[in-house]
Amino acid sequence: MTANSGDTAWILSATALVLFMTLPGLALFYAGLVRAKNVLSVMAHCVAIACLASVLWLLGGYSLSFSGAGPLIGDLAKFGLVGVPRDAKVGSLPESVFFGFQMTFAVITPALIVGAFVERIKFSAVLVFSGLWLFLVYAPVCHWVWGGGWLGRLHVMDYAGGLVVHATAGVSALVIAWAVGPRDGYPHHVSPPHNPGMTMIGAGMLWVGWYGFNAGSALAANGDAGSALIATHLSAATAGLTWALIEQRRFGRASMVGLVTGVVAGLATVTPASGFVGPLGGVALGAAGSLICYQAVELVKHKVRIDDSLDVFAVHGVGGILGTLVVAVLAAPKLGGAGYAAGMDMARQLGVQAMGVAAVCAWSAIASLALVLALKATLGLRAREEAIEEGLDMAAHGERAYNP
Repeated sequence: MTANSGDTAWILSATALVLFMTLPGLALFYAGLVRAKNVLSVMAHCVAIACLASVLWLLGGYSLSFSGAGPLIGDLAKFGLVGVPRDAKVGSLPESVFFGFQMTFAVITPALIVGAFVERIKFSAVLVFSGLWLFLVYAPVCHWVWGGGWLGRLHVMDYAGGLVVHATAGVSALVIAWAVGPRDGYPHHVSPPHNPGMTMIGAGMLWVGWYGFNAGSALAANGDAGSALIATHLSAATAGLTWALIEQRRFGRASMVGLVTGVVAGLATVTPASGFVGPLGGVALGAAGSLICYQAVELVKHKVRIDDSLDVFAVHGVGGILGTLVVAVLAAPKLGGAGYAAGMDMARQLGVQAMGVAAVCAWSAIASLALVLALKATLGLRAREEAIEEGLDMAAHGERAYNP
């Protein structure tokens, strides 16, 4: 049986869209939020992680995620794609296309964590942490949920990465932000974003790319993909409006940074539910995601006082966790959802979702803590104070984003 050409063409396109989310979307989104002397360092983190994760995905990441029948981790049967014939298929797709699509998820997930430690971390530490994290956190959780592991067998619902991407990255971001320490002057004297316009451009690219992220996760060019796209778009739109309304009521104006932060919160929240809910479910997830992520930003910054600089946990982590739980309700056919697996109902599904959230968050925290403590004791995490003062663009890369 040959691969379906329509499905293949769509997933090839979706693969390009998901890579576009990281480069240049996420790089621009984050770069606009830091000081001018650290713009290139943030971009370099995103580019370097994209390169590193791509190579590591071939050298074991894909195989550990998607081969083998073990409940906790895959095997190395597909290491380097050696022995995988060109005509091998996953569903209606060539396996090479499935490999490439999943590779772009493995790229963006550790790149999301960059927002937690901007302006104060060693470049070498970013690479070592990201590479080890891909094997210790991302690959096992990916296998649990999508690769035939124990959560998949329990029928956990995670359409495009609320657990696999956002919960893992968000929780790990909180751990490494704590370990590397805050920016100078945090929380009262932190410089404002140097270029909100750049952030808006990056957010727009993320929004467009998210069509591939969520609708591509149907792994086919069909009605499920269309439904996921609509729910994704409506969640983002509703969340952006909700965040702007919160700021308008609280401060008397709606900021550009706040508006696009709301959009991203809506996108993260709808991700695990996108293919399981109807259009009104997307609206509900966007409103809830914006409201709760806004409160999470306040909690992390002013109560917990961990300098998760660009709100990775509060937006991506909390949004992904929220969507993972709420999908158990909104997937009900009476609410326009796609329904549940055989033997499941709303209550059972909610229990499985909660179990998945607890397990993924616990493993992400434990493994990330072990990683950062090991790095702190050996390579070191935090850049020298003179380098931080000079700016990591020049200190780490010998270049400036803006030359006089």
